[in-house]
Amino acid sequence: MFAALVISGGSSAWIAGAILLISIGVLAAGYLRGPAPRGVRIAGFCLKLLAVLALLVCLLEPSWTGQRAKPGANQFAIVADNSEGLQIHDPGADHTRGEDERALVTGKKSGWIGDLEANFQLRRYRFDTRLEATRDFAELRFDGRATALGAALRSLAERSKGQPLAGVLLLTDGIATDIDDALPDLTGLPPVYPVVIGADASPRDIAITKASVSLTAFEDAPVTIQTEVTADGFEGERIVAQLVDPNGKVVKEMGGTAKSTEPFSFRFEVKPEKPGISFYEIRVAPATASTNAASQEATLANNRRVVVVDRGRGPYRILYVSGRPNWEFKFMNRALAADTQVQLVGLIRLAKKERLGALDFRGREGETSNPLFRGFDKTNEDTERYDQPVLARFNTRDETELRAGFPKSAEDLFAYQAVILDDVEAGFFTRDQLALLQRFVTDRGGGFMMLGGQESFAEGGYDRTPVGDMLPVYLNRRVEPPSELAYKLDLTREGWLQPWARLRTAETDERGRLAEMPAFQVANLVGGTRPGASVLATVSDDSGRKLPALTAQRFGHGRVGALLIGDLWRWGLKDAKQHADMDKAWRQMIRWLVADVPRPVDFEARPRPEDGSTELTIRAHDRRFEPLDNATVAIEVEAVGGNSTNAPGPVRFNAEPVAAEAGVYQTRFTGREVSGYVASAVVTDASGAEVGRAQAGWTSDTAAEEFRTLRPNRALLESIAKQTGGEVVSASGLAAFVRSLPDRRAPVTEAYTTPLWHTPLLFLFALACFGAEWALRRWKGLA
Repeated sequence: MFAALVISGGSSAWIAGAILLISIGVLAAGYLRGPAPRGVRIAGFCLKLLAVLALLVCLLEPSWTGQRAKPGANQFAIVADNSEGLQIHDPGADHTRGEDERALVTGKKSGWIGDLEANFQLRRYRFDTRLEATRDFAELRFDGRATALGAALRSLAERSKGQPLAGVLLLTDGIATDIDDALPDLTGLPPVYPVVIGADASPRDIAITKASVSLTAFEDAPVTIQTEVTADGFEGERIVAQLVDPNGKVVKEMGGTAKSTEPFSFRFEVKPEKPGISFYEIRVAPATASTNAASQEATLANNRRVVVVDRGRGPYRILYVSGRPNWEFKFMNRALAADTQVQLVGLIRLAKKERLGALDFRGREGETSNPLFRGFDKTNEDTERYDQPVLARFNTRDETELRAGFPKSAEDLFAYQAVILDDVEAGFFTRDQLALLQRFVTDRGGGFMMLGGQESFAEGGYDRTPVGDMLPVYLNRRVEPPSELAYKLDLTREGWLQPWARLRTAETDERGRLAEMPAFQVANLVGGTRPGASVLATVSDDSGRKLPALTAQRFGHGRVGALLIGDLWRWGLKDAKQHADMDKAWRQMIRWLVADVPRPVDFEARPRPEDGSTELTIRAHDRRFEPLDNATVAIEVEAVGGNSTNAPGPVRFNAEPVAAEAGVYQTRFTGREVSGYVASAVVTDASGAEVGRAQAGWTSDTAAEEFRTLRPNRALLESIAKQTGGEVVSASGLAAFVRSLPDRRAPVTEAYTTPLWHTPLLFLFALACFGAEWALRRWKGLA
């Protein structure tokens, strides 16, 4: 608002000016001739002049004018937090934060509401998981499952669109379950004036503030669960964290010393007993916890957290193609036989095709089939001809798989999650098949790896081919071989950071393992790696020169790896221990290759803290891995673990297609139980044929999020106030703040005028000046 001083005396201003000049002359002449000391004469002159000026102001008729909020024309919102987080007692307080808030809006301290209603149309709201209008805040029970502060402010902005909302008084502790780091969208909101409920000092409490799950291809511990813990009031005490498996068994237990202000973390590495979705529970407590543990902490709702682990469910099918029978496939096949989630399908060439007309090896007149197959029970159509390579298939799903050799269509090739080429030249494939392999990685997102050998990489003629273009190494640069063919393997810095590239958890053990590995004699020498590629392992020759041995890079939607050692099988021939290490290395490498490969049906569950629901998104693809429209997506959700024993049975419903994106289907689910949830999706196409199935898991524990910290988030509330043009208001200063609101910015205003001359104070001031001047003259004996 603005205000200004206005003089409206009109022609009286000339009269007042003339009187002022005459008065100044008369007074100056009288005091200049007086016998009193100079200081006394000046003081008397100034006092009488001020009195004359005060009287002359009446002739000018000055007034104070400005703009203020028009009474009753603007709206003002009071938004009160109703979440269960306000049931906390602050240190030294005998009442909860919720009781303090209720006293401000309904108790003896709520007199400011009447002053607010005298100038504004009052709108009352309460919020927890959503914003709701209330009549008089008598409905505040502080039982809300979450504090969706961001969603409440956005909802208020939508409701007040087009309305003269002058401001928002927000009563909350600022602990929001739907705001992490970035502020919510506050567009369209008037100034927000937060009132911080609760003391800045945190009560004595242990809380799990964050829990995350990361999956690796490390076979011994493929799952890492990291949890962050705060322990206010437990400085220097020992805190114990336990990891409990789905059967209720304590898998691991760790301890740590609580710090004064900084959070500390626990890191659990675990190998789930079964694939797919599992739920683990993290529990924290003081090491000296007694049976009356509740008396030691403000709440126990934040001492546990349920996390979901999704290792995926196979089978992951890998197509292995080799130009000749070798030991690499034999050892790889045996190693992967121990992994029930991986199926290695082999296509191995036993003999190359022969050119008809050059040399004729037909054993009998008129026989066009290869005599290698004479005596086998095959029809003439099944028997390989001279002008076709002799191929052997291993671990195929049925008799028709790979019957015609390497796949020629996207439908057949995209059925695999990864492709491995070993010791097979580029001429084995047609140009269309090489381009299809590149599409397998870029479009389908599959994994691709080339193994070393005398017909791989540059020796196999892959330079300037679609396959060569996506390899992480350059094939057009020649490198001179060493004098002695002995290559020693070592990990690079990037390799040490990749769990799947290591076989031991401790660095000293891993270095000892690398030192014991035998030297290799076959390596494809390339000129270097492409920009963006990662060198995970190198080999050193007799001159100390380091050459890439294992490289990887992202390409399109997939990933590509290059293992340039051609006799890795030599590793397993040293002894039984080295053989076990080689098998483990193959399993970890293959798991890494297929880790992020999308399935035909991809299922994602994303919790929505703003309303407590979970958004279920299904992406469906056809056999060519193109978005599948006109599909039916049936979903079944079931609660498992936690408090699910009293939960109803499975809930079934369908997902609806998303108009903005082809092949995407969405729906929402709101669970009322504190437990884990498993959702299964079945996708069928327009003809009713099943396209695929997928599962997703998530946890619902709003109390853990609500109580993850008990210290009021003053910084967040200050940021909201600053961005909207408001300010943080103290509870004790509410009355003074409300009295100042009419003079603050508002959508609907009115002009006001306050006369400054028609006031008793002005005449009292003039009289006081005359009296002071007379008293001064009497004191000095001049009167």
